[in-house]
Amino acid sequence: MKRRYLLIIPALLFMCLQAKADEGMWMINAIDQALEKKMQERGLKLRADEIYNADAPGTTLSDAVVSLEFGCTGSMISDKGLMITNHHCAYSDVYGLSTDEHNYLEDGYWAMTSDQEVPIEGKKVYFLKKVLDVTEEAEGMLAEAKAGGQTLGSRKLGYLIEKKYKAQTGLDAWFSSMWAGSRYYVALYEVYSDVRLVATPPVSVAAFGGDIDNWEWPQHKCDFALYRIYTAPDGSPADYSPENIPLRPEKKLRISLDGYAPGDFAMVIGFPGITHRYSSSYAVDFKERVSLPVSNRLRADQMAIISSWMDRDPSVRLKYSDYYFSLSNVQEMNEGEVQCYGRFNVVEEKTELEKRLCKWIASDPEREAAWGDMLSLTSRKYSAVEQVQRNLVYYRETLVRGTRFARIVPRLNVLKNDVLKSRGIRPHRTIDPGDPDSAEVRCCREYRFRGIGYDAVRSNLLKEYDGIDMRVEKDLLEYALKVFYENVDTIWTGPYQKWLGEKFLNAEGVCDYAAMTDWLWEGSFLTDPSRLEKFVSEEHTIEEYQKDPVYRFFQDIGVREFNDALNEIEGEPDLQDLSREYTHALYRMNLSEGIPQYPDANSTMRITYGTVGPVEPYDGVICSWQSTTAGILEKYDPDRYEYILHKDWKNLLEERKWDGWWKNASMPVDFLTDNDITGGNSGSPVLNAFGELIGLAFDGNKESLASDSFYTPGYNKCVCVDIRFVLWTLDEYAGMHRIIEELGF
Repeated sequence: MKRRYLLIIPALLFMCLQAKADEGMWMINAIDQALEKKMQERGLKLRADEIYNADAPGTTLSDAVVSLEFGCTGSMISDKGLMITNHHCAYSDVYGLSTDEHNYLEDGYWAMTSDQEVPIEGKKVYFLKKVLDVTEEAEGMLAEAKAGGQTLGSRKLGYLIEKKYKAQTGLDAWFSSMWAGSRYYVALYEVYSDVRLVATPPVSVAAFGGDIDNWEWPQHKCDFALYRIYTAPDGSPADYSPENIPLRPEKKLRISLDGYAPGDFAMVIGFPGITHRYSSSYAVDFKERVSLPVSNRLRADQMAIISSWMDRDPSVRLKYSDYYFSLSNVQEMNEGEVQCYGRFNVVEEKTELEKRLCKWIASDPEREAAWGDMLSLTSRKYSAVEQVQRNLVYYRETLVRGTRFARIVPRLNVLKNDVLKSRGIRPHRTIDPGDPDSAEVRCCREYRFRGIGYDAVRSNLLKEYDGIDMRVEKDLLEYALKVFYENVDTIWTGPYQKWLGEKFLNAEGVCDYAAMTDWLWEGSFLTDPSRLEKFVSEEHTIEEYQKDPVYRFFQDIGVREFNDALNEIEGEPDLQDLSREYTHALYRMNLSEGIPQYPDANSTMRITYGTVGPVEPYDGVICSWQSTTAGILEKYDPDRYEYILHKDWKNLLEERKWDGWWKNASMPVDFLTDNDITGGNSGSPVLNAFGELIGLAFDGNKESLASDSFYTPGYNKCVCVDIRFVLWTLDEYAGMHRIIEELGF
C-alpha cells in the first residue's frame, strides 16, 4: 500500500513554498552578468567564471562534470579517476555482468581492490573542453549553398562543421542547433574509453520502492554507482589495457558533509536529454489526447505480461529486469505527463501564449509576411493527419516496440544487404516484384549461400536471443497481434497481414489470436535459436529466408508507408517545417521583448539553479524537503519485492550507528530542490552555494511530468540522494574503506 505523508512543519517551510522557483536549463557557456546576478541573489557564492571558463581549463566546476554517452551525467570526485553517478545509470552494465550464479543486481557489486574493478566494454565518458558559437559560420555555409542553388541539410551542415573542428583540435566535435536553427554551437569533448565499474549497491538499496515509488515523494533510494576512468601510462585516453593507470582529472568536486536546509541555494550541472518547451498547443493536445494514452495503455499491459513471468521464474527476472525497468520508467513518466497536462491546463496556457504571439506577428508587416498563417496552417494540418498518426502509434507500439523479439527480424535485412553487396549489387530497402529480371530479384531468388559464412550478421542475430525468454516473447507477440488487428485500419495492413487475419477468423467472425501466434511460432526458424543456427548453416537463398512467416508478417508494412502518407496529406510546409518556424517566431518575440530564454534541452551541458525546499503536491498536503532512514524501515514489507530489505542492511539501519556521518536518530536519505531537470540529468551533481557536492539528482516528482513541454513553478522538483548517505553506505554497509580514504575521509 502506498503510504501518504502529511507533515506538520514550521513557518520556515511555508516561506520556502512561497519562494518562486527558477525555470531554466541554461547553457553552461552562456552565463551572462544578468544570470550570474540572479544566481547570486538566490545565494550563489561563486562567480560565473568559476562555473565555466573556456580560457582557464581545469579550474571550473564544469571541468569535473562528465557525460556518460549522453544518457546520464557523472562527476569526478577523486584525483584517481573516481566518478560517481546514479545506480540506474549503471543498471545495464550491472545487468550485463550478472549471471544466475552471481546476480549483482540483487547482491550489489563492490570492488574491494583495484584488481576487482571491472572494465565495461564499449562504455565512454565525455569531458567538455569548450563550447564555440559557430552561428555566423553556419549561416554563411547555408547562404552559400542557397546561392549556388543547393540545399544544405542540418545533418550535412553538422557533419562538415564537426569534421573541421575535430581536425583542428583533435577533440570530438558535436554540432548542435539551438532554437531550431536560430543559433549554432560546437561542443568539444575529450573522450575516455577505459571505464571500470567500482561499486553498485543491491537494487533493494539503490532502488528501494521500485516502480511503486518512481516519480513519487518521499523516496528512500540510495541511487548511486562508482566507476573509475583509466588512461594510458602517459595520461592520454586509451582503450582498455592492463597497463593503464587511473586518470588524474584536471578538476574534482569537493564533497560537503555540512548538509542543507530549506531555502539553501542548490544548482545542478549536467546533460539534460531533450525537451519540447517550444512546442505548440496543437502538438501538446495531440500528445495528451492520442499518442500518450495509447502508448501508456499498451505498455502497462506489456509490463503485466513480463511481470507475471518474472514472478514465476528468477531467470526471467534476471533477463528482463533492465528492459522492464526502462519500460516502467517511460510508462509511468508518460502517464504522469498526461495527468499533468490536464491538471495544469497546459494546452490552454500555450494557447494564451499563442494569442500573444499572434498579436506580436500582426504588429509588423515583415513578421506578418513570414509567420502570418503559421498557426492556422498548424491547426489544419494536425487535424488532417490525426487518424494516420493514431494508426502509426498503434503500429509502433505493437510491431516495433511490442516485443523485443521484433528486433531480430531487421537483422535479416542486414544479411540480405551483405549478400547483395558481396555480389556487387546495390541493395534497396524493398524489392520491386514487378521487375522479376532485375539483378537484385534474381540474386535473392537464385544465389544460394550459407548464412554461417556471414559471421558478423550471424553472431548479431544469435546475440539477440541472449537476453530474452521465448515464452515471454510468445505471450507478448500474441498481445501485439491482438492490438494490431483490432486497432490499425485495414488500409495500413499489408497483403500478408490481411491474409493471416482472415485465415484465423472463426465462424463468429472473431480472430483466434492464440492460434495465429501458434501458427507463426511453429512455422518460423526465428522463434528458436537452435532452428536458426541450423537454418543458417545450410544453403539457402535470400528468398527462402524471406518466406519465413514471422519475417513476412513484420516486414509486410513499415514506417515508411506511414511517413509517405503523412507527407502526402501535409504537403508543403509540413508539420516539421511549421514547428521550426513556430520556434523561430517565439525566439524572436522573446528576444525583442528582452525576455531571458534558454533553448530546449539537447544533451548539451546545462546549469539549473534554485533552492532546497518542500513540495505541496495537493491542496492541504505539504511534504518535507527530506526523507530519512526511518522511512525505509516504515516502508519495509517482506511480502513485496519493491520493499524487501536484505537482513544485514535492515539490521544496520535499525542499529542507527552512523559513525560520524550523522548525529541524530535517523539519517537523511533523499531531499528535494526546485532545480529544472529532465532525462539525461540522472547522476548530475547537486552543488551548494560554494560549488560543493551535497547530492546526486536521480528523479523528478510526478507533479513535474508536464515539464517536457511546460514548466510549472512550485511543482517542478528534483529528487536527490544525500551524499552523506552514499558515503555511509560505502563505509558501513559495503566496507569500502579504501574508497572512503581515497575521498579524504
